[in-house]
Amino acid sequence: MTAATATLLLPQRERYGGQRLSEDLGRRLARADRVAREGDPLTRVLDILPRGWPVAAATRQRDAGDAAHAAWLRADPAYVRPDINGARLLAYGEALGLDEAEAGEFLRSLKPAFGDAGFPIDAPHPARWYLRLPQGAKLPQFASPETALGADLFEHLPDAADNSPEGRRWRSLLSEAQVILHNHPRNAQRVAAGRAPVNSLWFWGAGVLPDHVRSTYARICSDDEALTALGALAGARVSALPPRWSAGEGDLAVDLRRSRDLTALERDWLTPLAAELDAGRLSRIVLEFGDGEAYQLARGQRWRFWRRPLRSLQP
Repeated sequence: MTAATATLLLPQRERYGGQRLSEDLGRRLARADRVAREGDPLTRVLDILPRGWPVAAATRQRDAGDAAHAAWLRADPAYVRPDINGARLLAYGEALGLDEAEAGEFLRSLKPAFGDAGFPIDAPHPARWYLRLPQGAKLPQFASPETALGADLFEHLPDAADNSPEGRRWRSLLSEAQVILHNHPRNAQRVAAGRAPVNSLWFWGAGVLPDHVRSTYARICSDDEALTALGALAGARVSALPPRWSAGEGDLAVDLRRSRDLTALERDWLTPLAAELDAGRLSRIVLEFGDGEAYQLARGQRWRFWRRPLRSLQP
C-alpha cells in the first residue's frame, strides 16, 4: 500500500511574524523542496467546474438536499452595531446562538418581504438562512462574512460604487429586512437577556450546484463550512478541525489557515507528522502557505545535510 500524503493549508508566512523555528523544523524546511505556487491553495484541494466557490448551493445541499434546479444565496442572521463611521458586522450565524423556534419567529416576519421580491427565504438550520433565486438570475457578489467581520458594513454592500440597479435592489432589500428585524419583539427579549440582537442579514455565497466537484484527498479537516460542504460533494470524508494530528487512512488536507502560534503548530501538527514521515507511514508532507510558498517534505531529504537550517518563516 502506498503511504499517504498530508497537506497543511497555512496562512501567509508573515502571520507568524518573527517567531523562531525549532532546530528540527528549521532543518527540515531547509532541506525540503520549495515551490512557488500561483492562485488560491483551495483550488488544489478541490477541482470545481464551473470555476467558482458556490457556498450557498453546497451548504444547502448538505442541509436540505434540495439545491438542484435553483440558484441560492445565503442570508445569514447577523448583528451589526452602528458607530460614528457607519455600522460594523460583529456576529453572524452560529455566534448568535439561535434555536429553531427563535429562527422561525424571525423568518415568519421576513418571508412576506422576500417572497414579494421573488426570493423565498427559509432556514433548514437555525444559523444558516437561504434565499432561493430563479435559475439564470443575476447573482450578486458579496463578501464572505469572515472577510467583513469587524469591518464597516457599507464597504461590503454590493455595487455601492457604481450605484447599479442590481446593487440598489439588494441594498433596498437589506434595508427593509433591517427595519423588520429592528422592530421584532424577539430582539427586545434577547437584549434584555444580555444577548446580541439579530438586526441584519448577511448576503453571501451566491451560486448553483457545480457540475462536478472532485478532490484527490480522501479526508478534509476544516472549520470552514464552505470547504467541508464542497468537500462532501467531492466524496471526501470531511470533519471539523481536530485539536491535533491523528492518524487515518488516505491522503489528508488540513485547514490551518487560522493558525498564528508557531509553537502550537509544531507541537500539535508538524512534530507528529514528521514522526509519521520518518516511520514511513506518510510519503510526503506539503505545507501550503497563503502567500504562494510551498514546502514539500519527504524522507530522502534528510541527506541534504549541507543546507543551513532556517531560523524563521519570514519571507
